[in-house]
Amino acid sequence: MNASQDTAQDGSAVKHWWIYQGPGSRTQRLERLSGSLPPWRRFTGVQDPDYRPPASGAAWEETRRRGLGYVPDDSETDVVNTALYLRRPLLVTGKPGVGKSTLAYSIAADLGLGPVLRWPITSRTAVRDGLYQYDAIGRLHDANLRQLAAAPGSPSIRGVARSRRPGRVSSGAASIAPYLRLGPLGTALLPQEQPRVLLIDEIDKGDIDLPGDLLTVFEDGSFEIPELARAAAHHPHVRIGTQDSPDPHVRVERGQVQCGTFPVIILTSNGERDFPPPFLRRCIRLHIGPPEKEKLEEIVRRRLNVSPTEEPCRDLIQKFLDRQADGDLATDQLLNAIQLRLSGAWPDPSDYGRLLNIAMQQLTGAPRQ
Repeated sequence: MNASQDTAQDGSAVKHWWIYQGPGSRTQRLERLSGSLPPWRRFTGVQDPDYRPPASGAAWEETRRRGLGYVPDDSETDVVNTALYLRRPLLVTGKPGVGKSTLAYSIAADLGLGPVLRWPITSRTAVRDGLYQYDAIGRLHDANLRQLAAAPGSPSIRGVARSRRPGRVSSGAASIAPYLRLGPLGTALLPQEQPRVLLIDEIDKGDIDLPGDLLTVFEDGSFEIPELARAAAHHPHVRIGTQDSPDPHVRVERGQVQCGTFPVIILTSNGERDFPPPFLRRCIRLHIGPPEKEKLEEIVRRRLNVSPTEEPCRDLIQKFLDRQADGDLATDQLLNAIQLRLSGAWPDPSDYGRLLNIAMQQLTGAPRQ
């Protein structure tokens, strides 16, 4: 064994410098993470002492469930840890179904960094969508209700207005605050004790300007909410909701959000477009290829809690690998096929070929008949 490596319980090599999937307790690994901060990635945000990200609940259980089933190989773990040490976004490319998104959940679960903040990208996505949302229509509607409630002889409307926004609402930023909510990127940039994991999913589907627009946010680790900044002279401290909860849990000062610890940002791409060099220069890049036999066996063992060397797993794994040569397949298609057989579905041997054609249809290439 190399002097720079340890051995995990399953016999695999663990490198001493790793944080993600590395040796030591979670606390020790997080201490290594905080102690490895590059001088050029230091940020000055001050944590709100009354705000804590969720440490339990359905979102955290979902993150753990998805993350614990991921099987990274050594080359993937090397690249992930490089991004952690340098506090740089990780751009993950690969065919659909190879586990690009699941990697984000694996990092969060392994290091105990809370529920993953997911930002799915579409062709209409703008940077502000990830930073915060402002419900101007809802605010206008509630203002109209309050005006109607103030009119004589409107008891029913008055009750509706009170039920939507309890308590008296003052002017300025205080009246805007209930209609503001941080998005996934904005929540990730809040100053927190430990970094949050942000998944920016399928960034290649976004507008051509989106990667460039993200550069300033990634470099500065901060952004402004203009609606709050304009009213900062009269309302310097305002509490608003986050991606985790719409309730006004976190304090924003003078409309500015500045991170203290740069978040763990995972950007996924299916390779549908190229990115500009300035954007690529600021990312650490990882390409995930189709899993080989040994990795598939470990995925089956972790996700389905069965032995991959026994039937029907062994034969279906081999059939999956054979079909992968004709066109792209996703790993969850193999898991689907095994789950069907373990559940007693498709028991007739004469139907075996139809099962494979249904559960393992190639994502690219000519479909099998």
